[in-house]
Amino acid sequence: MTTEQRHSESVVRRTTSNSGPLMFQLFALRFSFRALGPIYFPHGKASNVIRGALGATFHRLVCAPSCPGAKVCERRSTCAYARLFEPTALGESPSGLADWPRPFVVRAAHLDGCSVRPNEQFYFDFMIFEIHDPALAYFAFSFSQLMGEGLGPGRPGAELVAIHSVKSSGETGEQVFDGQTLLDPEPLKMSLEAGERVSRVVVRFLTPTELKGNGQVVGEPWFGVLFARVRDRIHTLRQLYGEGPLPLDFGGMGERARLIRLISHKVQWESRERRSGKSGQKHSLGGFVGEAEYKGDLYEFLPYLKVATWTGVGKHTAWGNGQIEIMTS
Repeated sequence: MTTEQRHSESVVRRTTSNSGPLMFQLFALRFSFRALGPIYFPHGKASNVIRGALGATFHRLVCAPSCPGAKVCERRSTCAYARLFEPTALGESPSGLADWPRPFVVRAAHLDGCSVRPNEQFYFDFMIFEIHDPALAYFAFSFSQLMGEGLGPGRPGAELVAIHSVKSSGETGEQVFDGQTLLDPEPLKMSLEAGERVSRVVVRFLTPTELKGNGQVVGEPWFGVLFARVRDRIHTLRQLYGEGPLPLDFGGMGERARLIRLISHKVQWESRERRSGKSGQKHSLGGFVGEAEYKGDLYEFLPYLKVATWTGVGKHTAWGNGQIEIMTS
């Protein structure tokens, strides 16, 4: 049996594992660095700068200079870069996707527009959804190499000094890396079971969020569209990298979600873009930011919204887009 066949069988096995309480797991981590020179994070682009520097460093570390590209590389089934940065279906994909979502999210919006002086420390959060393979070791090693590579063209490097887990409260948890030794962190486990009765939820869109309904980008944050994209992202991440697909009545939940009323909203479209380091082309990273208030029987949807505060929702979540927070009453 080839490595590609074993990987495919592993994904298929996850699609049938639905025993026990419905949960979603991820590794929530806080990477702390010491700047080796003055570093400036452009407004709205901190996550993009970090993700770009990470990808470039990771590629140089694990890929041969002659590599034709992750999508056509003969070693893509075993290549860490292809699996983590440009994941594609190996044969028939149970998700129905040719290109899989990346199994990580960078959270660095608090660094937007910030200047870091030499020897000052800064941090960002990093969510990893691949819970079966040792992805953290790859990321930790790559981030540690940024000391020599730098955070992009003309930017000084930064030394990785520590990695901590992040608690469900958002507070810093146990240390899993002290600059020398890397420990195995415990995954953050979140229930998807319906719980408390909630009739009102405010969702804050902290970074640009692009949502699509019926194939079209929506200009208003209708709950039915928001929940559909949240549910589909959690389902796909869980199916490909976690415990298996969500055993849900998708149609029924979708119908009930469309009954939730959008009471008020104050959102505005924010245009952003990034330039590809490979092609030089510009790509839109825009979306709406602001907040929306919803009212209705929300108890079954609340667990998914809570998980979405960690996974993000919509397009370009790996670059920090689609970050939300929720408030209930």
